[in-house]
Amino acid sequence: MGSPTSPHVAVAVPTATTDVAGARALLQDRIGLWAFWVFVLSFGFYLINIVTALALRRPGPPGHAFPATLLHAANLLHLAASFTFAAVWLVTRRARLSMRAVRALDLGGLIVGCALFAVMAFYIVRLRQSLGGSPTIGLYAGLLACANTVMARAIFVPSTGWRTLWTGIVALFPLVPASVLASGDAVTVVNIATWSALSLSIATVGSRVIYGLRVEAARVRRLGQYTLEEKIGAGGMGVVYRARHAMLRRPTAIKLLPPDRAGEANLARFEREVQLTAQLSHPNTVAIYDYGRTPDNVFYYAMEYLDGINLDDLVTRYGAQPPGRVISILDQVCGALIEAHGRGLVHRDIKPANIILTERGGEPDVAKVVDFGLVKPLTPEGPELTASTSSVLTGTPLYMSPEALSAPDTADARSDLYALGAVGYFLLTGQPVFAGRSVFEIVGHHLHTQPVPPSQRTTHPVPPDLEAVILRCLHKRTAERPQNARVLRDELRRSVTSRSWSAEDATMWWRTYRGSGGAAGSPAHAPGEMTVTIDVAERLAQAVTEA
Repeated sequence: MGSPTSPHVAVAVPTATTDVAGARALLQDRIGLWAFWVFVLSFGFYLINIVTALALRRPGPPGHAFPATLLHAANLLHLAASFTFAAVWLVTRRARLSMRAVRALDLGGLIVGCALFAVMAFYIVRLRQSLGGSPTIGLYAGLLACANTVMARAIFVPSTGWRTLWTGIVALFPLVPASVLASGDAVTVVNIATWSALSLSIATVGSRVIYGLRVEAARVRRLGQYTLEEKIGAGGMGVVYRARHAMLRRPTAIKLLPPDRAGEANLARFEREVQLTAQLSHPNTVAIYDYGRTPDNVFYYAMEYLDGINLDDLVTRYGAQPPGRVISILDQVCGALIEAHGRGLVHRDIKPANIILTERGGEPDVAKVVDFGLVKPLTPEGPELTASTSSVLTGTPLYMSPEALSAPDTADARSDLYALGAVGYFLLTGQPVFAGRSVFEIVGHHLHTQPVPPSQRTTHPVPPDLEAVILRCLHKRTAERPQNARVLRDELRRSVTSRSWSAEDATMWWRTYRGSGGAAGSPAHAPGEMTVTIDVAERLAQAVTEA
């Protein structure tokens, strides 16, 4: 797929008005957060002033009773400034703005709000003079309001130091003429100007530092042309993030091999995963777009982003599934396995969490097989491709075949069919084939215990022909199972309920699912649900030593 590309420095928020979706959404959200904070603080002070004036009710000149004070220009301007920031907050929450509009809202809210605070300060001085109090209190109240607004913006809103400097100058400038007109005292004017300059300096330096940290964080989260956005999963062989491509804007999932797992064996296995998965093109297999390695030796690959729900979460949230839907899902997985097995690849970790239901090309209920981290060539090309030795068990105990447990080197395509039968059993009953208090108890059941028919473990009807197919997949002897995925698919399609799950049913389910907000967090894993690697030889040696 080409040589790995090195990370590039990403600009956290562009300074131009180009409408970049991710940057625009972040900037709009942060402007809203800043405006809400200033509104709460400003309106809170307004209420405190009103309550204080009501409590004191000191006698004063005519026209200065409490109702008149409430309607004084200073208080009305204070209220207007507060509601200006409330309006900015509401706009950011209720409208999807362009980058140009977001920038205009940022600048307009800052300048209008601070101008109102400056005029408010002028009228507070006039009010204090008429009451015989100190007029400078009004100017410092305006300074406090404007300085708080400018510095809060530097904290909340992604902005370069230069932009914070010039917007701050424009926002704080009205305080100077307001202090000149209100007091005419040179010392007071110099003090207001000095404190304004100091506040602006702090805001500019702070904005530059915070913006620089955002840029550095964006650089760290940039892999080639991909920018990581949100962690969406983790498995035995890596961590998965939702990401976006710098040019294509295509939703992408990025799988990373964490540095603490980047030993030679794990790195070879991770690299083998992407190389083998990239050979597969079946529509029910996750598609690989790209892969690479960063200069600090973090290996990653990009694959299609699947916005849906895995089968584990599906059953946890919605319970046992209708037989027709179960057949549809298993049919699609069989298609993916037909191609993989035809290329000599065994998945070795088929389980509900590695099968994701999604919507593709207007089609609902599309099953995708993911996580080929344990995939094994049926005929290894060399020792470097061997994922395990005969004494190592690797897989998910709840879905591992008897031969994968007793003699891992003998596991073949029929082991995947055993696991797929266990997945079907789980979908039909809402329960795994075998449960236990420990991994070894579950392993013992797979080796020696006959499964209870699905119809006896659920109150929902299970068609006899489908039950027979599932139990054949779960047979201890590989010779008694369907001999390949194509045979299994044909048997599933011959079931009387194979077409009972219609496209209309699937469409209605997905409409309800999307309306409920999509998938919730993954449930806690019970024993046997996690992919594990067990060194059997080491365990046996330990048991002998303890005996």
